[in-house]
Amino acid sequence: MGEQRGGNIDFGRKLWVVRVRDRVDGRIGIRTVGVCAALLAVTAVVSIVAVGTGDLYIPPNEVLAAVFGDAPRLTEIVVMEWRFPRVALAFLFGAALGVSGAVFQSLTRNPLGSPDIIGFGTGSYTGALVVILTLGGGYYRTGAGALVGGLATAAVVYLLAYRRGVQGFRLIIVGIAVSAVLASVNTWLVIRADLDDAIAAAVWGAGTLNGLGWSQVGPVLAVSVVIASCSAVLSRRLPMLEMGDDAARALGVRAEPTRLMLVFLGVALIAMVTAAAGPISFIALAAPQLARRLTGTSSVALMPAACMGALLLVVSDVVAQRVFAPTQLPVGVVTVSVGGAYFVWLLAREGRKQ
Repeated sequence: MGEQRGGNIDFGRKLWVVRVRDRVDGRIGIRTVGVCAALLAVTAVVSIVAVGTGDLYIPPNEVLAAVFGDAPRLTEIVVMEWRFPRVALAFLFGAALGVSGAVFQSLTRNPLGSPDIIGFGTGSYTGALVVILTLGGGYYRTGAGALVGGLATAAVVYLLAYRRGVQGFRLIIVGIAVSAVLASVNTWLVIRADLDDAIAAAVWGAGTLNGLGWSQVGPVLAVSVVIASCSAVLSRRLPMLEMGDDAARALGVRAEPTRLMLVFLGVALIAMVTAAAGPISFIALAAPQLARRLTGTSSVALMPAACMGALLLVVSDVVAQRVFAPTQLPVGVVTVSVGGAYFVWLLAREGRKQ
């Protein structure tokens, strides 16, 4: 691997060229690597603060000692068994939402093409809600319901938006309409449910990390690694799809099968988060765009979006836990409040462009 400026081609920014067996296998922007490293460093600092604060304050050095198994038993219990799993899940969920948002914004070629805007997140919520209210919930059953709901919604939106291919703006408009219908269905389901089930569904529907622990970390980590690996392989085709289907086909990319596989992976990430923590909005919308601005690239990329999503959700969860202590807010309330302001700014910006 060596540094150069793209050989004889000027890409406008410094790149690392990855070579395998004397063949160029990929190019990575040096600024992108630096941004990802900085985001991960800030996330690590915020995570240490999150683990160390609360009813029992633990200094950062003791937090690190507990992580490496060199702290008193009480400190180790508080850090590793009570607080660390929540931070780890916030990191994984935020990264998953960031990747999902980057995939859909790239496919639609529009910053508003986030899965929680075009209805896939709402569809996952509907599927999980049906399972909770009819089958009594359960982690894996709820996950399956969220995945089925998200995929069914994606299929409906895709078919309704298809006209000799899928155009990004039409997909967004159809998705917003389907999302509005599903939101009405969700409200009707909660109103029709028993009081206890309705309260549980409403609390879970706000998006919260309360009550999650190590039993969720293992499955979430395994699913995240599998989906992220598949997404990374397919991500090399995203820039070609952004140039249009004709250009992608000319470069040897099968546009529709690739797009369908990416839609499935993006919906699976949203379903995973929804099944465990409920719908957490606006991370998928904001993370890819904020990361793109920091890296200075012309299109969204998966790794910076994942790092930014992880940072945003870890910070949002700290705010949800600490600002109104001892009352803990659902983290979805914080992301909606912050993301709503970002959404208004983004709409105004896109309106000025038009």
